[in-house]
Amino acid sequence: MDSEKESTQILDNFLFPKIFQTFRLAIGPSKLIIAFLGLIIIAFAGKVMDVSNTVVVANNGNTELQVYLSTPDQLPQFIKTNKEIGLNQGVYTTFWQFATGKFQDILNSMFAFNFTAIASHLADYSKAMIWLMRHHPIYSIIFIAIKLVVISIVGGAICRSTALQFARNEKPGLVESLRFSTKKFTSFFAAPLVPIAIIIALGSVIFLIGVIGNIPAIGELVIAISFPIILTIGTFIAVITIGAVAGFNLMFPAVAYDGSDSFDAISRSFSYVYARPWRMGFYTALAAVYGAICYLFVRFFAFLLTWLSHSFLQLGIWVNSDSDINKLNAIWPEPSFMDFGLSGTAASWSQSVSAFLIHLSLLAIVGLLVSFVISFYFSANTIIYAALRKRVDNTALGDIYINLDDIKNNLDAGETKPE
Repeated sequence: MDSEKESTQILDNFLFPKIFQTFRLAIGPSKLIIAFLGLIIIAFAGKVMDVSNTVVVANNGNTELQVYLSTPDQLPQFIKTNKEIGLNQGVYTTFWQFATGKFQDILNSMFAFNFTAIASHLADYSKAMIWLMRHHPIYSIIFIAIKLVVISIVGGAICRSTALQFARNEKPGLVESLRFSTKKFTSFFAAPLVPIAIIIALGSVIFLIGVIGNIPAIGELVIAISFPIILTIGTFIAVITIGAVAGFNLMFPAVAYDGSDSFDAISRSFSYVYARPWRMGFYTALAAVYGAICYLFVRFFAFLLTWLSHSFLQLGIWVNSDSDINKLNAIWPEPSFMDFGLSGTAASWSQSVSAFLIHLSLLAIVGLLVSFVISFYFSANTIIYAALRKRVDNTALGDIYINLDDIKNNLDAGETKPE
C-alpha cells in the first residue's frame, strides 16, 4: 500500500500530463456555446464596420495587405493606382481571410516539423497587425476595443468554467460562468491593457528627452547626461514587454482561478514567467502540439459528417440542374477536408436561395470549429496556470477562489452540478 501511495505521489509531481485533460474540458457544450456566441458578436461587429470598405483591392484580386507583406515600399503607389479603378473591401474581411489562411499554414508546418516556416508565418501575422494599425488606425482601435470587451467576457467565462471543473470536478452552468466574467469584467478587460499603458508612459519619458535633443548644442548634452536614465527606463520597458507577451496567456486564468484584480493578475503572470521560463515554454509548446492534434481530430469529424451527409443525399439525387450540373453539386459541392463545400455554382433563384441556406449551416459548423479552438486556448492556459502556480507558490491544484454569494445563488438556481 505504501509503495502504491509513493508511486501515486511521484506521478502527481509530474504536472504536464494534466494538459492532456484539455480536450475533455474544452469540448464541453457550455464552453463551445459561449465561444460561439462571442464569435458571432465579433463577426457581426466586423461585418457592420466593413460597410466602410476601406481596403484597396486590385483588379487581379491582390489586396493592399498582400502588397504590404511582400513589398511594403510599393504600397503607397499600389493604393494610388488602384484606389479609383480597383475594387474595395472591408478590413475585417481582408484580415479574416488572411488569418484563417495563416492558421492553416501554421498547422501544416507544425506537423511537418518545419519550425522555420512557423516562424515565418508568425512574422507575417505580426506584419499584418502593423499594417492594420498603421493604415487603418481608427478602424483598428474601435474593433480591437469591441473584440477585447467580448473576449474579456467570453474568455473569462471559459477560464472560470475550466478552473472549477479542473480544480473541483464541478461543471458550472453557462449562466454561472458568464455571471462570474461579467462581475470580474474590469479585471479581465484591464489586465492586458495595464502593461501597455505602463510601456507607453515609460516610453514617453524617453520620447521627451529625444524632443529636448533637438535643441542645438544643449540637446546632445541633455541626451548624454540622461543616457543612464534612458537605459534604465529601457530595461524596465524590456522586462515589462517580455512579461506581458509571455505572461498574457496567464492573466485571464489568474482572475478566474484566484479572483485576482488586474494588477494581481499581472503580478502573478509576470512572476510565474520569470520564475519558471523553461517550464512555461515547455507547457505552452506541449499544449500547442496537443491542440493541433485535437483540432485535426475535430476537423476530421466535421468533414466526415458533411461528406457522409452529402454522399447519402447524392444517392437520392440524379437529376441535373438547368446548367447541366448535378443539382446537389450546384447548391452544395462535394465537401473535402479543407473545404466543406461553402461555394456552389447556383444558376437559378431557387438554387441561389438553397445554396445560401446551406451556406449558413456550413458556416455554423466552421464557427463551432473556431469555437473549439477558442475554448481549447483558454482551457489549456487555465491548466498551465494551475500547474505553474503549484510549482512556484506550492498552491494545491484544487485551491480556487469561491465567492460565498455565488455558492448561495448556485444552490438556489441549481446550476453547479458535480460530475
